[in-house]
Amino acid sequence: MPNVVKVGAFVTACLAVLAYLVIKIEDLSFLGGPSQHVVAVFDTVVGLDDKAPVRVAGVRVGRVDGIGLEGKRARVRLLLETAVPLTEGSYASIANAGLLGDKYVELVLGPLDAPPLAKDAVLSGTTPVSFDEALGKLNELGDSLTDLTGSFSEQDLAASIGRLVQNLEATSADIRELVAANRGQVSATIRNLEAFSATLAEQLPLLTEQMKTVLARVDGVVEENRGDFRESLANLRDLTERVQVSVDNLNSISSQIASGEGTLGKLVYDDAAHEGLVGALDSVKEGVGTLSATLGRINKIDFNLGMEGAYFTDLQESRTAVSIDIDPQDTDRFYLVELVDDPRGKEHRQTETITTTRSDGSSETTTIETLKNEDKFTLSAQFGFRFGEANLRAGLFESHGGAAIDYHFLDRRLQISAEAFDFSRERAGEDLAPRLRLFGRYHLNPNIYLVGGYDDALESDRASIFLGAGVRWKDDDLKYLLGSVPKF
Repeated sequence: MPNVVKVGAFVTACLAVLAYLVIKIEDLSFLGGPSQHVVAVFDTVVGLDDKAPVRVAGVRVGRVDGIGLEGKRARVRLLLETAVPLTEGSYASIANAGLLGDKYVELVLGPLDAPPLAKDAVLSGTTPVSFDEALGKLNELGDSLTDLTGSFSEQDLAASIGRLVQNLEATSADIRELVAANRGQVSATIRNLEAFSATLAEQLPLLTEQMKTVLARVDGVVEENRGDFRESLANLRDLTERVQVSVDNLNSISSQIASGEGTLGKLVYDDAAHEGLVGALDSVKEGVGTLSATLGRINKIDFNLGMEGAYFTDLQESRTAVSIDIDPQDTDRFYLVELVDDPRGKEHRQTETITTTRSDGSSETTTIETLKNEDKFTLSAQFGFRFGEANLRAGLFESHGGAAIDYHFLDRRLQISAEAFDFSRERAGEDLAPRLRLFGRYHLNPNIYLVGGYDDALESDRASIFLGAGVRWKDDDLKYLLGSVPKF
């Protein structure tokens, strides 16, 4: 079997295994199958992207297949790739995959014994409290604390004492009027007391005898329980002492506060401490705002990882590349970093000088210059701009400066590209044309694509056709890593 066929079979097998692993890990589906469309209506879908996952109990069952506006509410069309038993009482909600993760639609199923949902029924949608709203509540709490501490230094003690004296004078006048108005009732009460006194004089001897009897019985009870009473009195005395200590502590604390000592005393009476607290609260508000802005920027960036392999037919070698696409959501810019194992490598010119000495004492010097390929790993670091269906890129292309243009067809499933770089290369003292690479990519689905093209098209003796495939997927873990890096 020729080496070309062996290498091609090996590359194809590796790509097939890699594609199978990506499909299993990312829970991809592109082979088709039974599906259904469901419509849900939300008050707001801020942060929800088209093609976002649809999940039931955390399990992916489909994706968002379009977002539109219906009156003042958002209409979201859901494509369910897996059969889901939707019954009456089912509804949809928008959830987050972690603190900084992308948003997705969660379907909450109704009772299983309920009637099935009508074919054209519209699900009601709920939206949880967003991270921005929670930070707004925290800012309002900081403002309330600032106003509360400011009230400590704005009380007018003299005015409060004046109002207290006025209230006491008004109360005394009311009591005087009350006594004058009820003088007759007071006289009647005195007469009743005189009658009670006469009755008491008649009944007192009998009551005295009865009291003696009762006291004798109490004496007996006390004698029988003298030990318990003594213990109770000791406990009461100990409790009284503890209460006295607590009262003394409270008096000491209130004295310190009144004299401006301690943290609370300084907070109430010391303007510098009050201003320090207000400044600290302002710093907390500023920190919360900075954190909100930082997390917001990171949450608006997509990180896409990719791997690509291609076989060069004329060189009979393969090219492998690992890439990271950095795609800010709110701009037309994007960035690409790529590590490439290039079959051509970096061309390095090596000069060797050989001196030959003859028997007659004369010598001859020979210079041999060779061109070698060394260090096959090269780096690409590019930035680009989007203009509709076209992309312009510039930067490092396999460790050489260059530029490129991409154009998309078929709803961005087909991409045609041209890259030109390494404009100052030469071989054996002869200048070579820039390296021009023409190629196309066709996406079988959002994650797997085929690639093919013509490399080094301006140099016929170095040109080669190449064919291959690649995978590309979104990775949210990089967001969490960037969000955890401290700022200096």
